[in-house]
Amino acid sequence: MEDIIDSWLASAESCWQRGDMASMRACGRQLLEEAEAYSDQAQKKIAKKEALALLAEASIYLGELPEAKAYIDKIYEMEREQENHVSQQEQQLRARFNRHLFQPAQQVCLRELLAKALYHGVQYELDKALPYYQQLVDAYRADRRLQAKAVMQAVAIRGYSFYADSCVLAGEVRIAEALTMELSKMAAEPEAKAMFYSKALFLSNYRVIAPEEARQNHEKYVKLLPKTEQFHHDREKRRQPHSLRIGYLSPDFRVHAAAYFFTPLLKLADRQKFTIYGYSNGETDHVTQRFKAMADKWHNLQGKSAKEIATQIYQDRIDILVDLSGHSQNNCLPVLAYKPAPVQVSGIGYINTTGMEAVDYFLTDKYCQPDSHGPTGFTEKLLKLPDCHLCYSPGLMRQIKAAGRDAPAMKNGYITFGCFNNYDKVTEQMLLIWRNILDNLPGSRLVLKNKTCSIDSGREFIYQRWARLGGKRQQLELRPYSQDYLRQYEDIDIALDTAPYNGGLTTCDALFMGVPVIALAGNSHGSRYGVTLLTAAGLPELVADNQRHYIMKAQQLAKNGQLLNKLHHELPGQLLQSQLMNGKAYMAELENKYQKIWAEYIK
Repeated sequence: MEDIIDSWLASAESCWQRGDMASMRACGRQLLEEAEAYSDQAQKKIAKKEALALLAEASIYLGELPEAKAYIDKIYEMEREQENHVSQQEQQLRARFNRHLFQPAQQVCLRELLAKALYHGVQYELDKALPYYQQLVDAYRADRRLQAKAVMQAVAIRGYSFYADSCVLAGEVRIAEALTMELSKMAAEPEAKAMFYSKALFLSNYRVIAPEEARQNHEKYVKLLPKTEQFHHDREKRRQPHSLRIGYLSPDFRVHAAAYFFTPLLKLADRQKFTIYGYSNGETDHVTQRFKAMADKWHNLQGKSAKEIATQIYQDRIDILVDLSGHSQNNCLPVLAYKPAPVQVSGIGYINTTGMEAVDYFLTDKYCQPDSHGPTGFTEKLLKLPDCHLCYSPGLMRQIKAAGRDAPAMKNGYITFGCFNNYDKVTEQMLLIWRNILDNLPGSRLVLKNKTCSIDSGREFIYQRWARLGGKRQQLELRPYSQDYLRQYEDIDIALDTAPYNGGLTTCDALFMGVPVIALAGNSHGSRYGVTLLTAAGLPELVADNQRHYIMKAQQLAKNGQLLNKLHHELPGQLLQSQLMNGKAYMAELENKYQKIWAEYIK
């Protein structure tokens, strides 16, 4: 019987890997049908629960939640029946036996846990989903012999991954980082090991970490990549005068936060000196088509392997390849490992080093990386712009007129603070700082708007966390994520930035809507985005050097109604005329750097 179950599980897993969820469900139905033929009642129950768990998981992926719930309810019903017919002593003995020996019942445990966790996760019932994810982790750790079963290992990995994602949504980023690091160890294929490790590196940016430690952690990434043979470049031939070929590589040439900073790169390049190539290896949409029209040459490489993408770049004879993803999701770093261009740069899409010798430069500026800060933690040379290394260009993504208006406090009579950043950036330390700000401004409140606020259990997590820190429930207003979030800045007097992972797009959007932002400066590149963005916007006075100054600046601005109202009226126009949105000046500085690093290469 175990062989039959394993056979159907392997078939179902193969369907899942292909993305064929209908066939995965068919495997579950076939196993359920065959289970009815078993004469041994214990075997029949095992096979039925396996089948029901498969059917539930497949239904979830197919978006058929009522069907998924029906299958999961049947599993619960079978469990209740079993409990009614088995003594407590026998249940304890069976549980102990299953924890220490590899049995089909242990497989059922993993699949049932995954199906239940997935269902509650899709329903955004995080308070119900998280315990199942934790049980799945514990069950896998209890018996490492499960790793001998490839299918069950894949199930455990899937559960770990969903558990990590749920922890991110709940603001438990340290747990998510640890889980993702564990996933890297569990994965069998080098590509998967590197992918999970890269994700863990991304999550490490949510905590304060010493530059040298960050560098060492990032350098380990390269060792996990599959062995690659780098392309050879003839430096002598490259010395011949020609229009420099700049290649921009990203999975995010689409509706994406990073894409708000891409337009100048493609549209405002000096065509007499540069030829612009775009390489898109991610999902595409209407925004992708607009980016495509800006480039001189465009390649849609979605679904291509890292080697295939690198080969295309090499054949295009790109001089300087600019990676716009770093260690972000679906990143392109495996492509850069092949060294398809003689000079390679990373920046904009990620806030830390790549850790790769194949990457020559990292794009930054004098505000994010001041000379006075000493060791940087980067393996790359710093390509440091004299002004902000980001240029905010929202026009391609959305059409909305920035217009000044009265601060909401003028009619409300109290101050409304707001933070629209992802909740995973909101640390307990930031919540404590915000609580101190509110406590000293009677009647003030704080609006949080993010995806976690879109779900009942997510909102309860936030309220409980706030209460543990001494905050009052009535001080918080939690708003769900929505497409019209820009308009909702009209309700906010002052935006509060997060630390140590500063906001990027959220800071720009708030300023664009006339809302001043208070930022806390750290020592790392990612913790100084507030410095460079607010300085480029002409508002360096809104940057605090420490937590005490952050609280003071927020309270002082809140108490100065005349200045606050003036900012709300003038900020939109000020931003449009600022360095932060001056695409031509930005590209002049950036392309000057391109010419200098190219001259350095060919000398």
